Amino acid sequence: MDHRNVNRLPDWIRKEKINLRELHDMKVLLREQRLHTVCESAMCPNRGECFKKGTATFLLLGDVCTRNCGFCNVISGKPGRVDRGEPLRVAETVREMGIKYAVLTMVNRDDLPDGGAAIVAETVRRIKEITPETRAEVLVGDFQGNRDALQTIFDCPIDIFNHNIEMVERLFPKIRPKAAYRQSLDILKLAAKKTKISVKSGFMVGLGETEVEIRELLHDLLDAGVKILTIGQYLRPAVRNVEVKKYYSPAEFERMAERGREMGFTHVFAGPFVRSSYMAEEVFGAVTHG
Repeated sequence: MDHRNVNRLPDWIRKEKINLRELHDMKVLLREQRLHTVCESAMCPNRGECFKKGTATFLLLGDVCTRNCGFCNVISGKPGRVDRGEPLRVAETVREMGIKYAVLTMVNRDDLPDGGAAIVAETVRRIKEITPETRAEVLVGDFQGNRDALQTIFDCPIDIFNHNIEMVERLFPKIRPKAAYRQSLDILKLAAKKTKISVKSGFMVGLGETEVEIRELLHDLLDAGVKILTIGQYLRPAVRNVEVKKYYSPAEFERMAERGREMGFTHVFAGPFVRSSYMAEEVFGAVTHG
């Protein structure tokens, strides 16, 4: 690909235009319950498809993050008070929407002693109480490496533990200055050691990484005990975010997926629009039946 034309979207990146009318009922329900989704906050390119199917990735602990990562569209600033009623409202919404697979993610809350782990765990418990048949995947932050906070997550009845590494190690200081590559690997290792469930992680390409760095990242994730891997194309959500350095072709994503499977990951999902929580229920089904 001609890198001089990196600002032009290739044909395989163009998504169907979102039909806002079709999303209206979902948005009304979320607003009534005063709930947030990462689909909207992060301007996910799949939000139209997921909302149309009646699925969403709930964003817990508000919609203001204490960090300011260069790739993310979530608002950065000083978060409001913790909403203790949020777990129950999420669980009731899961029941009302008939969701059989709930994905729960969170903003970073470095202002809280436990990073918000108690709210995440309480949300999982509430969902399991109200709709016991619903599966729950948590996509959590690093809790600044707080092991007590992580244990709070491990102790709740989750079905998949997910923590995204996001990118290759070299890019962390510039794009994720408040996070640490090795700390994230340690969290994944701890999850693999402390739980009997599958451990999942994901990263983006298109930020300036090299093939060698991608291979190193794959090895590090495998060594950390990650079984399920998602790889997607970074798409710049706003002008203030870092620029796209490269658009990978579908064939390149397939090669990365094949390499991951050959290395020993049980499941690798890679593609331009693959996101960590995209088609999570289908991914879980592939893991449990594959």
